[in-house]
Amino acid sequence: MKSIAALQAVVTAAPFDGEPSNGELDAIDREMPLILADVDLLDAQIMTIDRTPTELDQQRIRRARRRVLAARRDLANRTATRTVSGGAA
Repeated sequence: MKSIAALQAVVTAAPFDGEPSNGELDAIDREMPLILADVDLLDAQIMTIDRTPTELDQQRIRRARRRVLAARRDLANRTATRTVSGGAA
């Protein structure tokens, strides 16, 4: 019968300190405009959950959706630009 202690070094070889890596932090920074736009959209939608949306509410939601789409477009364009410029050598 194998002892699990013999395999423990392989399982715990890379200790996890609970902190994000620099690459993960950079990815969060790149995605922050999209995250904030999504939060604004959710806020606008949450305000109208328990009532019929007024014209102002509908405008706010449409504006927030446009911001989300613009942030997604900008993020996709930045990612595509980095991929193209990083891959050409």
